[in-house]
Amino acid sequence: MKKLLVFGLLLSGLLAAKEPQTPNTLTAKEKKEGWKLLFDGKTTNGWRGAYKDKFPEKGWDVADGMLTIQQSDGSESHSFGDIVTEAEYSDFDLMFDFKLTEGANSGVKYFVAEESPKPKGSAFGLEFQVLDDDKHPDAKLGRDGDRTVGSLYDLIPASGKRANPIGDWNTGRVVSKGHHVEHWLNGKKVLEYERGSEKFRELVAMSKYKAPDYNKKGRFGEAPKGHILLQDHGNRVYFRNVKIKTL
Repeated sequence: MKKLLVFGLLLSGLLAAKEPQTPNTLTAKEKKEGWKLLFDGKTTNGWRGAYKDKFPEKGWDVADGMLTIQQSDGSESHSFGDIVTEAEYSDFDLMFDFKLTEGANSGVKYFVAEESPKPKGSAFGLEFQVLDDDKHPDAKLGRDGDRTVGSLYDLIPASGKRANPIGDWNTGRVVSKGHHVEHWLNGKKVLEYERGSEKFRELVAMSKYKAPDYNKKGRFGEAPKGHILLQDHGNRVYFRNVKIKTL
């Protein structure tokens, strides 16, 4: 009987260890390591509209533990507007889950500086592309696939990525330390680069970011700190488990 009891306790422990973590929560280990939730699964605390002092009144919803941008007309940052963190970050480890609907386009930007005057589209910043590569035309634009999911938008394509099917969750990650930046998709590093390096500036010079408007307040992508941004690109996209650790 004692052996059966011990076995039962061991089995219960193993099952508990394999139980998936509740979305939008931190484990004791994550808390000890310095992780903080940017989205608590219930409110929009810590976020506001880009170039605004409050959260958008419509378009962005919180329901069932997800932060969702509604479908509109497919335009960039026009219908409801992007949202940004109230805080700015420099050296960080950022993780987020995203789920796409068919043909959807969005993005997670970092080192976002709200330049004045406000640009016509999205606020300027480096972008982790969030996209349905098969159904959205943007995937075939740019150079060598640098507008596909996981890529540094219009600059560096994601390599060797494994994106989950539309309707399933994917996990994105951006690690920035000093000048070194990495993009990860579903646990695999898909690109890395050095902000402000000669190579980086060459890539900028071949991209849409060479335009003067992107460089009026300093070279594009080289701000010392900035906000995290979730993009409204007119398509329904879901986010959860958005968390960050300063490095």
